[in-house]
Amino acid sequence: MTEFDGLPTLRSPVLIAAFEGWNDATGASVETIEHLAEQWGAKRIGHLDPDPYYDFQVNRPTLTRDGDDKRQIEWPTSHFTACSPDGSERDVVLLHGIEPNMRWGSFCEDILELCHSLEVDQVILLGALLSDVAYTRPLPVSGTAADTAMAERLKLTPSAYEGPTGIVGVLQEAIAVAGLPVVSFWVHIPHYAAASPCPKATLALASRLEEILDIPVPTGGLVEDTADWENSIAELAGSDAEIAEYIESLEQQDDQPSPQPNGDEIARDFERYLRRRGGQSGGEPGTE
Repeated sequence: MTEFDGLPTLRSPVLIAAFEGWNDATGASVETIEHLAEQWGAKRIGHLDPDPYYDFQVNRPTLTRDGDDKRQIEWPTSHFTACSPDGSERDVVLLHGIEPNMRWGSFCEDILELCHSLEVDQVILLGALLSDVAYTRPLPVSGTAADTAMAERLKLTPSAYEGPTGIVGVLQEAIAVAGLPVVSFWVHIPHYAAASPCPKATLALASRLEEILDIPVPTGGLVEDTADWENSIAELAGSDAEIAEYIESLEQQDDQPSPQPNGDEIARDFERYLRRRGGQSGGEPGTE
Protein backbone atom coordinates (compact mmCIF):
# COMPACT_ATOMS: atom_id res chain seq x y z
CA MET A 1 0.00 0.00 0.00
CA THR A 2 1.33 3.41 -0.95
CA GLU A 3 0.70 6.51 1.16
CA PHE A 4 0.63 9.78 -0.78
CA ASP A 5 -1.11 13.10 -0.20
CA GLY A 6 -1.37 13.73 -3.93
CA LEU A 7 0.75 12.96 -6.94
CA PRO A 8 2.40 15.66 -9.06
CA THR A 9 2.10 15.91 -12.82
CA LEU A 10 5.52 15.09 -14.24
CA ARG A 11 7.22 15.33 -17.63
CA SER A 12 8.16 11.91 -19.06
CA PRO A 13 9.51 10.84 -15.66
CA VAL A 14 12.24 8.28 -15.10
CA LEU A 15 12.37 6.38 -11.81
CA ILE A 16 15.82 5.85 -10.26
CA ALA A 17 15.77 3.44 -7.31
CA ALA A 18 18.22 1.97 -4.82
CA PHE A 19 17.70 -0.18 -1.74
CA GLU A 20 19.53 -0.51 1.55
CA GLY A 21 20.58 -4.09 2.22
CA TRP A 22 22.55 -6.81 0.53
CA ASN A 23 22.15 -5.11 -2.85
CA ASP A 24 24.22 -2.15 -1.68
CA ALA A 25 27.84 -2.65 -0.63
CA THR A 26 29.08 0.32 1.45
CA GLY A 27 25.71 2.02 0.90
CA ALA A 28 26.97 3.45 -2.39
CA SER A 29 23.72 3.17 -4.35
CA VAL A 30 21.45 4.80 -1.74
CA GLU A 31 24.14 7.46 -1.27
CA THR A 32 23.76 8.12 -4.99
CA ILE A 33 20.01 8.61 -4.55
CA GLU A 34 20.62 11.01 -1.66
CA HIS A 35 23.22 12.90 -3.69
CA LEU A 36 20.82 13.30 -6.61
CA ALA A 37 18.03 14.41 -4.28
CA GLU A 38 20.25 17.09 -2.74
CA GLN A 39 21.72 18.34 -6.02
CA TRP A 40 18.39 18.38 -7.86
CA GLY A 41 16.29 19.81 -5.02
CA ALA A 42 13.98 16.80 -4.74
CA LYS A 43 10.71 17.06 -2.82
CA ARG A 44 9.16 14.14 -0.98
CA ILE A 45 5.93 12.88 -2.54
CA GLY A 46 5.17 9.84 -0.39
CA HIS A 47 6.22 6.46 0.95
CA LEU A 48 5.21 2.83 1.10
CA ASP A 49 3.29 1.63 4.13
CA PRO A 50 6.00 -0.23 6.09
CA ASP A 51 3.73 -2.58 8.08
CA PRO A 52 3.28 -5.30 5.41
CA TYR A 53 6.95 -5.47 4.45
CA TYR A 54 9.29 -5.08 7.40
CA ASP A 55 10.16 -7.04 10.52
CA PHE A 56 10.62 -4.23 13.01
CA GLN A 57 12.86 -6.40 15.19
CA VAL A 58 15.27 -6.47 12.24
CA ASN A 59 14.68 -2.96 10.89
CA ARG A 60 13.83 -1.11 14.07
CA PRO A 61 11.98 2.23 14.20
CA THR A 62 13.95 5.24 15.41
CA LEU A 63 12.98 7.67 18.16
CA THR A 64 13.65 11.31 17.21
CA ARG A 65 12.71 14.78 18.46
CA ASP A 66 11.48 17.71 16.41
CA GLY A 67 12.36 21.41 16.81
CA ASP A 68 9.91 21.70 19.72
CA ASP A 69 11.53 18.72 21.46
CA LYS A 70 8.48 16.59 20.72
CA ARG A 71 9.13 12.86 20.45
CA GLN A 72 8.51 11.21 17.08
CA ILE A 73 8.81 7.67 15.79
CA GLU A 74 10.39 7.25 12.35
CA TRP A 75 9.46 3.93 10.79
CA PRO A 76 11.80 2.23 8.32
CA THR A 77 10.25 2.40 4.88
CA SER A 78 10.82 3.30 1.25
CA HIS A 79 10.48 6.99 0.35
CA PHE A 80 9.77 8.62 -3.01
CA THR A 81 10.86 12.10 -4.03
CA ALA A 82 10.45 14.01 -7.30
CA CYS A 83 12.65 16.62 -8.92
CA SER A 84 13.13 18.68 -12.09
CA PRO A 85 16.88 18.74 -12.85
CA ASP A 86 18.24 21.90 -14.46
CA GLY A 87 18.82 21.48 -18.17
CA SER A 88 16.49 18.50 -18.50
CA GLU A 89 13.24 18.19 -20.42
CA ARG A 90 12.09 15.33 -18.20
CA ASP A 91 11.49 14.91 -14.48
CA VAL A 92 13.02 12.34 -12.17
CA VAL A 93 11.43 10.27 -9.40
CA LEU A 94 13.88 8.98 -6.80
CA LEU A 95 13.23 5.95 -4.60
CA HIS A 96 15.37 5.45 -1.50
CA GLY A 97 14.22 2.02 -0.46
CA ILE A 98 14.94 -0.63 2.13
CA GLU A 99 14.95 -4.25 1.02
CA PRO A 100 11.74 -5.73 2.49
CA ASN A 101 11.79 -8.61 4.94
CA MET A 102 8.63 -10.19 3.49
CA ARG A 103 5.97 -10.04 0.75
CA TRP A 104 8.36 -9.07 -2.03
CA GLY A 105 5.73 -9.64 -4.70
CA SER A 106 3.30 -7.16 -3.15
CA PHE A 107 6.17 -4.73 -2.58
CA CYS A 108 6.98 -4.79 -6.30
CA GLU A 109 3.30 -4.38 -7.17
CA ASP A 110 3.10 -1.22 -5.02
CA ILE A 111 6.10 0.27 -6.82
CA LEU A 112 4.60 -0.63 -10.20
CA GLU A 113 1.32 0.98 -9.16
CA LEU A 114 3.15 4.22 -8.46
CA CYS A 115 5.00 3.98 -11.79
CA HIS A 116 1.65 3.67 -13.53
CA SER A 117 0.10 6.58 -11.60
CA LEU A 118 3.04 8.87 -12.39
CA GLU A 119 3.27 7.64 -15.99
CA VAL A 120 6.91 6.64 -15.53
CA ASP A 121 8.38 5.62 -18.88
CA GLN A 122 11.75 4.22 -17.75
CA VAL A 123 13.19 2.65 -14.59
CA ILE A 124 16.84 2.55 -13.53
CA LEU A 125 17.86 0.39 -10.56
CA LEU A 126 21.16 0.88 -8.76
CA GLY A 127 23.28 -1.55 -6.78
CA ALA A 128 26.82 -2.04 -5.50
CA LEU A 129 28.94 -5.15 -5.04
CA LEU A 130 32.35 -5.98 -3.66
CA SER A 131 34.84 -7.00 -6.31
CA ASP A 132 38.51 -7.53 -7.15
CA VAL A 133 39.25 -4.06 -8.52
CA ALA A 134 42.02 -1.52 -8.01
CA TYR A 135 41.03 1.53 -5.98
CA THR A 136 43.45 3.63 -8.06
CA ARG A 137 41.46 3.07 -11.24
CA PRO A 138 37.94 4.22 -12.21
CA LEU A 139 35.52 1.82 -10.51
CA PRO A 140 33.73 -0.32 -13.12
CA VAL A 141 29.96 -0.01 -13.52
CA SER A 142 28.29 -3.05 -15.06
CA GLY A 143 24.66 -3.29 -16.10
CA THR A 144 21.87 -5.66 -17.06
CA ALA A 145 18.75 -5.16 -19.16
CA ALA A 146 16.02 -7.66 -20.00
CA ASP A 147 15.39 -6.02 -23.36
CA THR A 148 17.98 -7.05 -25.94
CA ALA A 149 17.71 -3.81 -27.92
CA MET A 150 18.26 -1.73 -24.78
CA ALA A 151 21.22 -3.89 -23.76
CA GLU A 152 22.81 -3.40 -27.18
CA ARG A 153 22.14 0.35 -27.16
CA LEU A 154 23.75 0.71 -23.72
CA LYS A 155 26.54 -1.72 -24.67
CA LEU A 156 25.75 -4.05 -21.78
CA THR A 157 27.28 -7.52 -21.62
CA PRO A 158 24.74 -10.25 -20.67
CA SER A 159 25.38 -11.61 -17.18
CA ALA A 160 25.92 -15.35 -16.68
CA TYR A 161 25.15 -15.13 -12.94
CA GLU A 162 22.90 -17.78 -11.40
CA GLY A 163 22.18 -17.86 -7.69
CA PRO A 164 20.53 -15.94 -4.86
CA THR A 165 19.14 -12.54 -5.74
CA GLY A 166 17.97 -9.46 -3.87
CA ILE A 167 15.09 -7.05 -4.27
CA VAL A 168 16.86 -5.32 -7.18
CA GLY A 169 16.80 -8.53 -9.21
CA VAL A 170 13.21 -9.36 -8.27
CA LEU A 171 11.95 -5.83 -8.97
CA GLN A 172 13.79 -5.68 -12.29
CA GLU A 173 12.07 -8.88 -13.40
CA ALA A 174 8.64 -7.61 -12.26
CA ILE A 175 9.09 -4.31 -14.09
CA ALA A 176 10.23 -6.07 -17.27
CA VAL A 177 7.20 -8.40 -17.17
CA ALA A 178 4.97 -5.32 -16.78
CA GLY A 179 6.40 -3.98 -20.03
CA LEU A 180 8.36 -1.00 -18.71
CA PRO A 181 11.91 -0.38 -19.95
CA VAL A 182 14.22 -1.21 -17.04
CA VAL A 183 17.96 -1.45 -16.55
CA SER A 184 20.14 -2.01 -13.49
CA PHE A 185 23.64 -0.65 -12.92
CA TRP A 186 26.10 -2.09 -10.42
CA VAL A 187 29.27 -0.37 -9.27
CA HIS A 188 32.18 -2.65 -8.38
CA ILE A 189 33.87 -1.69 -5.09
CA PRO A 190 37.27 -2.95 -3.84
CA HIS A 191 36.54 -5.69 -1.30
CA TYR A 192 39.61 -4.62 0.72
CA ALA A 193 38.04 -1.15 1.13
CA ALA A 194 34.51 -2.17 2.07
CA ALA A 195 33.94 0.36 4.85
CA SER A 196 31.18 2.92 4.35
CA PRO A 197 30.98 5.37 2.74
CA CYS A 198 32.64 4.97 -0.65
CA PRO A 199 32.30 8.33 -2.44
CA LYS A 200 34.22 7.04 -5.47
CA ALA A 201 31.49 4.45 -6.04
CA THR A 202 28.76 7.08 -5.68
CA LEU A 203 30.62 9.28 -8.16
CA ALA A 204 30.87 6.36 -10.62
CA LEU A 205 27.12 5.69 -10.48
CA ALA A 206 26.28 9.39 -10.78
CA SER A 207 28.54 9.69 -13.82
CA ARG A 208 26.91 6.66 -15.46
CA LEU A 209 23.45 8.14 -14.87
CA GLU A 210 24.54 11.46 -16.36
CA GLU A 211 25.79 9.61 -19.44
CA ILE A 212 22.67 7.45 -19.87
CA LEU A 213 20.06 10.14 -19.18
CA ASP A 214 21.93 13.07 -20.71
CA ILE A 215 21.05 15.09 -17.60
CA PRO A 216 23.78 17.13 -15.84
CA VAL A 217 24.59 15.74 -12.38
CA PRO A 218 26.50 18.23 -10.19
CA THR A 219 29.28 16.44 -8.33
CA GLY A 220 28.98 18.54 -5.18
CA GLY A 221 31.74 17.43 -2.83
CA LEU A 222 32.15 13.95 -4.34
CA VAL A 223 35.42 14.73 -6.13
CA GLU A 224 37.07 16.01 -2.96
CA ASP A 225 35.60 13.16 -0.90
CA THR A 226 36.90 10.66 -3.46
CA ALA A 227 40.42 12.10 -3.16
CA ASP A 228 40.24 11.75 0.64
CA TRP A 229 38.96 8.18 0.30
CA GLU A 230 41.80 7.26 -2.07
CA ASN A 231 44.34 8.79 0.32
CA SER A 232 42.98 6.69 3.19
CA ILE A 233 43.31 3.49 1.14
CA ALA A 234 46.82 4.53 0.09
CA GLU A 235 47.74 4.85 3.77
CA LEU A 236 46.38 1.36 4.39
CA ALA A 237 48.38 -0.05 1.48
CA GLY A 238 51.48 1.80 2.65
CA SER A 239 51.34 0.03 6.00
CA ASP A 240 50.62 -3.45 4.63
CA ALA A 241 52.98 -4.90 2.02
CA GLU A 242 50.62 -7.77 1.20
CA ILE A 243 47.74 -5.42 0.38
CA ALA A 244 50.07 -3.17 -1.63
CA GLU A 245 51.27 -6.14 -3.68
CA TYR A 246 47.70 -7.29 -4.25
CA ILE A 247 46.61 -3.83 -5.43
CA GLU A 248 49.58 -3.70 -7.79
CA SER A 249 48.50 -7.01 -9.32
CA LEU A 250 44.98 -5.62 -9.83
CA GLU A 251 46.44 -2.55 -11.52
CA GLN A 252 48.41 -4.77 -13.88
CA GLN A 253 45.23 -6.68 -14.76
CA ASP A 254 43.45 -3.38 -15.32
CA ASP A 255 46.13 -2.30 -17.78
CA GLN A 256 45.11 -5.16 -20.05
CA PRO A 257 42.60 -4.19 -22.81
CA SER A 258 39.32 -5.04 -21.03
CA PRO A 259 37.28 -1.84 -20.54
CA GLN A 260 34.36 -3.42 -18.67
CA PRO A 261 33.84 -6.69 -16.79
CA ASN A 262 32.08 -9.23 -18.99
CA GLY A 263 29.15 -11.39 -17.93
CA ASP A 264 31.29 -14.28 -16.71
CA GLU A 265 33.48 -11.93 -14.64
CA ILE A 266 30.40 -10.37 -13.04
CA ALA A 267 29.06 -13.82 -12.20
CA ARG A 268 32.37 -14.76 -10.58
CA ASP A 269 32.28 -11.55 -8.53
CA PHE A 270 28.80 -12.48 -7.28
CA GLU A 271 29.90 -16.01 -6.40
CA ARG A 272 33.04 -14.78 -4.60
CA TYR A 273 30.94 -12.39 -2.59
CA LEU A 274 28.61 -15.19 -1.51
CA ARG A 275 31.61 -17.23 -0.37
CA ARG A 276 32.89 -14.25 1.64
CA ARG A 277 29.47 -14.10 3.29
CA GLY A 278 29.99 -17.67 4.46
CA GLY A 279 27.37 -19.15 2.16
CA GLN A 280 24.54 -16.89 3.35
CA SER A 281 21.77 -16.24 0.86
CA GLY A 282 19.61 -13.21 0.41
CA GLY A 283 20.67 -11.00 -2.46
CA GLU A 284 23.10 -9.95 -5.06
CA PRO A 285 26.27 -8.68 -3.48
CA GLY A 286 26.07 -5.74 -1.12
CA THR A 287 26.01 -5.24 2.60
CA GLU A 288 23.32 -5.35 5.23
